[in-house]
Amino acid sequence: MSKYKCIIFDCDGVLIDSESIAIGVLVDMANDLGANMNFEESLIGLKGKSLNSCMQLIEDKIGKPLPMNFEPDYRINTFEAFRKNIQPIKGITDVLNKLQIPFCVASSGPENKIRLNLDVTGLLPHFEGNIFSCYAIQKWKPEPEVYLWAAETMGFKPHECLVIEDSVSGVKGALAGGFDVFGYTEHDYKNELNPIATKTFSSMDKLLAMLD
Repeated sequence: MSKYKCIIFDCDGVLIDSESIAIGVLVDMANDLGANMNFEESLIGLKGKSLNSCMQLIEDKIGKPLPMNFEPDYRINTFEAFRKNIQPIKGITDVLNKLQIPFCVASSGPENKIRLNLDVTGLLPHFEGNIFSCYAIQKWKPEPEVYLWAAETMGFKPHECLVIEDSVSGVKGALAGGFDVFGYTEHDYKNELNPIATKTFSSMDKLLAMLD
């Protein structure tokens, strides 16, 4: 029997394979403004970062403020790309179907983005009513508030919950809130999670066995 009573999943990179799509759109838009960003390097360097911090980096590269319409255009472009290309993380549907304890999603993205991606990948029915967005509380990872909000709403204490994350900021935020956190390392290109997460795993088919 698992010592955990609830699981809090990150969304991007844990439930859905979205980060390469989103970063690709961001790089294309930034390069149209003269940022001269490399996709492979950006995929590593921007992984897990908030959109605000990514936009600040682009501003630093181009030496001027981004156009006022940059963020809304980015949302439109990514939503279109997600609808065409988004896929669930391999093995996650089987995990969700077999879990015997409550679970939810806590993400840095806005709720409409979370819902779109979960809907397109067929995962939304698993999370209806249990979606927690940093935008709702205006607190972003590595601050722990979104996890604390999720745990409290689900009816559990931090020590009763397990967080599943794939980014350094997410792992640090969960640990700061008093949670155990398992780092999903399939796309941990710089091997950053193993030294800081409670445990790590590289494929979803290993997760259920790790809960015992």
